[in-house]
Amino acid sequence: MSQKQLKTLTVINRYIHKDITRQQAADLLGLSTRQISRLKKGVLASGPESLIHKNTGRKPAHAVSDETKEAVLKIYSRPELSRANFLHFKEILSTDFGISLSYSALSSILKNAGKDSPKKKKIRHRTHRRTRKPHPGQLIQVDATPYEWFGGKAKYALHGAIDDATGNIVGLFLTSNECLYGYLRTMGQCCRRFGVPQSVYSDNHTIFRSPKTGKLTVEELLDGKQVNLTQFGRAMRELGVDLIFAGSPQAKGRVERLWATLQSRLPVEFAKRGFRTLSEANRFLEEAYLDQFNARFAVEAEASSLFVPVRETIDLDAILCVKHTRKTDAAGVFSFKNRCFQILDAGFPIVSARKEITV
Repeated sequence: MSQKQLKTLTVINRYIHKDITRQQAADLLGLSTRQISRLKKGVLASGPESLIHKNTGRKPAHAVSDETKEAVLKIYSRPELSRANFLHFKEILSTDFGISLSYSALSSILKNAGKDSPKKKKIRHRTHRRTRKPHPGQLIQVDATPYEWFGGKAKYALHGAIDDATGNIVGLFLTSNECLYGYLRTMGQCCRRFGVPQSVYSDNHTIFRSPKTGKLTVEELLDGKQVNLTQFGRAMRELGVDLIFAGSPQAKGRVERLWATLQSRLPVEFAKRGFRTLSEANRFLEEAYLDQFNARFAVEAEASSLFVPVRETIDLDAILCVKHTRKTDAAGVFSFKNRCFQILDAGFPIVSARKEITV
């Protein structure tokens, strides 16, 4: 008999012996007076055993077996899974090991073994989230985050783009540092896989926006001087994509929350597969992980897609690249990065003299 059952028996016996009233017994046990009468009747008829539930000491038919518990703990102890949060580990158990458990059952097994989820729930103040755009492709949020994606101390920058309407990741690419190349590769994935979006939402990094934007003097504006587009801005203009700049990280909440999810999950996925290089990680991200993530986390859009298919006549590689303007001299020679070049065909220059060209 448990301590709680002993307390109940003591109170009911006092009520039977008229030491307390039925109402007092109900108040002491936190029960209704009708329940007190039922308990009294049971004790008088069957003794203290009536207070013991018939299933006490009996193992539930749906209980997780000891063998399964041992298997779960053994799998969780693997070094490559040590950073997996409980929900992610539940998915890994099901897909990789064929062990299906409810989240509560798995959490109970791990917590009873002294394990804590690396991603505990925190008490958060309720904040207002901006309403999603109704159309896929209407707005794409882009950003990059440095993190220890392969474990250890080395950080690499993951560039990403997420569709505001559905939460679909439309591109992911890892590089050593946040850079133009990473964003161009990310947008290339988006255009080839989904189509060209209507607009891109970014921060004010100089990759997206020239530091001179909005800083020209009145005299410079009157002289007709303009701020040149960045290479990323030029590529977006060629694709017909509008660039929108966020005022703060909080304004890009969708992509910021994406980073929290990926920082919890991707290191585990890389460790499971033994990835140590950027090339093998990027291949996995583009060929497998985007589809896996989107199937798990994306939501249905409210309206039809506004992604524009890339025409067959468009060479994306010739747009999503770095371009510089140069002018040839009298011999058709141009300079680039302190070196001189001349394009020849059968020994003759094919670029006209004193002509502006794009390199």
